[in-house]
Amino acid sequence: MTDGEAWLVVVDMQHIFGDADSEWTTPGFDEIVPRIRALAEQFGDRVVFTRFLAPERPQGAWVDYYRQWPFALQPPDAPAYEIVDALDVRDRPVVSRTTFNKWGDELDEATQGSRKLVVTGVSTECCVLTTVLAAADAGVQVTVVRDAVAGPTPELRDASLAVMETYAPLVQVVSTGDLPT
Repeated sequence: MTDGEAWLVVVDMQHIFGDADSEWTTPGFDEIVPRIRALAEQFGDRVVFTRFLAPERPQGAWVDYYRQWPFALQPPDAPAYEIVDALDVRDRPVVSRTTFNKWGDELDEATQGSRKLVVTGVSTECCVLTTVLAAADAGVQVTVVRDAVAGPTPELRDASLAVMETYAPLVQVVSTGDLPT
C-alpha cells in the first residue's frame, strides 16, 4: 500500500447504535447509512469496518461504565454487536475492540499500513473522535466525512467535528461532495 491510497474506515455501524430500541441509539444513524454505502462502493476493496464490543470482564474504570450500561454486557456474537445489514461487510476486514478507540495494530494491518484514512460512522464524540485522534497521533492523515458521521445530538456531533478540525493538517473534515476521488 502506498501513502497515496486512502482507506475508508467505517466506525461502529452496529445495531447497538442504530436500532431504535437500543439505549445507545444514535440519532442520524439511518441518514448516514446511504452515504457510507456509496463511499464503500467508491473505495471498493479499501474498506474496513470496526466494531465496539463489551469486554468479558470489565476492569478499572470500565467496571463503573458497565454498571451504568449493563445492557451492553453482551457476548461478541450478540446481534446487538453485529454491523447493520444495510452495509455489506462480506470479504471486508472487521476490526473489533473493547475500547472506544479503534486505532491500533489491528486497524493499521487491516488498512495495509496506509497513511491516509477516510473515517465515517458513530458516535462522533466517542469512538470516531478517539479513533481519529489516535490515528493522527500515529502520523496518519485522517479525513472525517462530516455528513457521514452521527452522534447523540447534532450539537455534540458539530462540537466533536470542530475539535477534530483543530488538528489540521493532520485531520481534515469535509463533506462527501468535497471528498477527493
